[in-house]
Amino acid sequence: MTLSERAAWGLPSQPESRVPATLGIIAAVLLYVSLPDRLTFGPIWLLPVLEAAILLPLFIDAPRRDPEEKLWHRGAAVALIALVSLANMVSLALLIRALLEGSQADAASLVFSAMQIWLTNVIVFGLWYWELDRGGPSARVRADHREPDFLFPQMITPAVAPADWYPRFWDYLYVAFTNATAFSPTDTMPLTVVAKSLMTIQSIVSLLTVALVAARAVNILQSPG
Repeated sequence: MTLSERAAWGLPSQPESRVPATLGIIAAVLLYVSLPDRLTFGPIWLLPVLEAAILLPLFIDAPRRDPEEKLWHRGAAVALIALVSLANMVSLALLIRALLEGSQADAASLVFSAMQIWLTNVIVFGLWYWELDRGGPSARVRADHREPDFLFPQMITPAVAPADWYPRFWDYLYVAFTNATAFSPTDTMPLTVVAKSLMTIQSIVSLLTVALVAARAVNILQSPG
């Protein structure tokens, strides 16, 4: 592979373990179940049970993301992220209502909950970026994977990276973190409509959460003791 080809495509990756992404899913679920009841939808055990019902057989049957991944493996992986995403969006909507209606007495609890939702947002979109870039972890293993959705610095300046470098889950999680804090791409650029759309949605969610919390904090400071 020539330098120009590597810069455009990135190297094919090695089969990736599900462990990092699984830890991300578990962390997101733990953040969700630790929210106050009024910021969750349905029984608090519902999301953990659904996630476990999908994750356990998936992890047992396919602990690594191989190039010959079965269709149900990919569908289950997407479903895991979609469920957490939906739960977090519902929690954000309930948080907005609570922040608009809440009293000063419960302000600290709402601000802390907003931090949990913001952090879950980072984890969830890190999972989405990892799952969708160039067709997903299984597709990235193949030399004929499609064009990248994200352009990492190492792909355009290969001299600063190991010869066998390729983006892993933690790289995508970092992209999600910087996008959530800067409300825009930083060192890694989105190249496709899907990537740009996801980063836009994440920035909106992050900005909305931060803005509402800031407004609530100002309201608390201005309120008489």
